[in-house]
Amino acid sequence: MAEGVRVETHGKVLEITLDRPPVNAINQDVSDGIYEALCQLRDDDGLLVGIVTGAGERCFSAGWDLKAVAALDDDTPSEQLGDTPGGWAGITEFFDLDKPLLCAVNGLAIGGGFEVVLACDLIVAAEHAEFWLPDMERGFLPDAGAIQRLPRRLPPDVALDLLYTGRHMDAAEAKHWGLVRDVVPSADLADHARALATQISEGPPLAVRALKAVWPELTRGTVPEAMQKTKRGRTGIPVYEQMLASEDFKEGPRAFAEKRKPVWKGR
Repeated sequence: MAEGVRVETHGKVLEITLDRPPVNAINQDVSDGIYEALCQLRDDDGLLVGIVTGAGERCFSAGWDLKAVAALDDDTPSEQLGDTPGGWAGITEFFDLDKPLLCAVNGLAIGGGFEVVLACDLIVAAEHAEFWLPDMERGFLPDAGAIQRLPRRLPPDVALDLLYTGRHMDAAEAKHWGLVRDVVPSADLADHARALATQISEGPPLAVRALKAVWPELTRGTVPEAMQKTKRGRTGIPVYEQMLASEDFKEGPRAFAEKRKPVWKGR
């Protein structure tokens, strides 16, 4: 695995830790490491859920390694720093991952670090965590995910406020707006994230993957259009069609009728 990224497996859960002291800034090595880990999550049938977190308690990630940006020669576009087939930081455009990602925010999520958070499906945060987009004062916009995803996850006026002013949003406010699922003491964050990931990983694998795959289609367009996206033979999403035709699709009702826990086979 690339320098600056640690990867551990806990059952069906893959845990990806940004580990580049002092502030887990993202450079090309970290981007490559995150991308490689997400490919592992995508391709390993024994894995179903991912967790992204940062090492230490001070900072989830300070985002772009601006010192590396400043050191670029004039012929190298700065936006190429940290780019991968999965987008910036290996994650912001990893659109073919059909397994859910949790983010455990252990401190400051600044700039590109916040954009990594926004690329995840569910977010839990330590009580002292903060979210911050200082890009405007640096002379550019957070266009590796923040300006695209914030309007989909926060009220538009709140999103614009964060983007224009660069103010900090603490964990409590992020939970108030629904961006963060849970806020817990720092000492409990890792266990809390793992428990949530394990709970999800114990569900029916095809249904878990199908929800991740179909969700972007359901959150745009009209409700009638979204309804058509879940009709057998019309989804255009292989894992969704696979779920509808699977043994697990029949196992759930059968287990309910027989008053027992379902035995999921992922087929």
